[in-house]
Amino acid sequence: MVSFGNRLSILRIALLANIVCLLTLLGCQESVQNPRQTSELLNSDSPIRVYFTQPGSSPYDSGNVARVIADYISKAQHSLDVCAHELDSEIITQALLQAHRRGVRVRVVTETTYIKENSIRALQEAGIPVVHDQRDGALMHNKFIVFDKEAVWTGSMNFTHNCTLQNDNHGIYIADPRIAENYSTKFRWMFEQRQFGMAPNPAERIPNSKVLLKDGTLVENYFAPHDRVAERIQALIRQSSKSIHFLIFSFTHRGIADALIERAKNGVAITGVFERRQAVANHSMYWLLASVGNPIRVYLDGNKYNMHHKLAILDGQITIAGSLNWSVSADKDNDENVLILHSQQLAEQFEREFRRVLEQARAQLKIN
Repeated sequence: MVSFGNRLSILRIALLANIVCLLTLLGCQESVQNPRQTSELLNSDSPIRVYFTQPGSSPYDSGNVARVIADYISKAQHSLDVCAHELDSEIITQALLQAHRRGVRVRVVTETTYIKENSIRALQEAGIPVVHDQRDGALMHNKFIVFDKEAVWTGSMNFTHNCTLQNDNHGIYIADPRIAENYSTKFRWMFEQRQFGMAPNPAERIPNSKVLLKDGTLVENYFAPHDRVAERIQALIRQSSKSIHFLIFSFTHRGIADALIERAKNGVAITGVFERRQAVANHSMYWLLASVGNPIRVYLDGNKYNMHHKLAILDGQITIAGSLNWSVSADKDNDENVLILHSQQLAEQFEREFRRVLEQARAQLKIN
């Protein structure tokens, strides 16, 4: 028979073992990154890295995209030019403050609507200069960072708690000084010349609209409202011959919808997912495309927060990504940026994200 004292010792040993096991599990959780949130490079030498958020994840996950951005910020040595439609992520804000304290020049452009955010105020109080667009009826909708004029982060993701942890988003990091020069030029117009919207004068241009990267990837880089981005998107759609897959937060642009319908009539299979709340808004193209039927299939997203992507994959070869929603206001009024990536390998990464969001939308359809 086991004495009371021995039973107590056994319980203490078991409790200690459970604590050790729990600490081990927690340590493992911190060291494992979700593969959708890390760079999914097929070629480790590629200058492009693609990231996707995981809605519902913890801010303490090591693969959290905000932490990925903070890591890039921590490696900047000379300058950080931040163009943030909205900024309230504590992780990104603290990374910028730390960079400022160690002597990196940090400059920020933001949307007037969010100039009073606590994060923006914290940057200003630390001595970081912030410029806002001060416009009515148009948005400074970019979400990019230029690192040391050598690399860029951009995509659909605002630098916020919601966008990094709850919404479906993509982020793209490109280490190429020519692409960085494009974003530096746009930033300079806004920050130094206070020129939002169109270019400062007809003679000024974004310098490198097409760049061939060292890995052979052709990148087209455009900025709204001065680069006629919607026209380029329509042209690419009309060149598609097999399939078009898209994920879109807001889609009210009739010209893009007509281009999709035209390709469908020519046998191109089209599948898209709309953000549910935006699809019921006035002028959404969801209803028009849904009425066409096969070979157009459109769905409402299944994320209980927001499906915030603005992307399309054409023929499994070309990816259109960035900040620009498919709307006339985004194309003609807002400050936006778009990357067109000519790469099957990159398209495959975006295709996996498309499939994930599509499966979630289909599952939601079955539930309802």
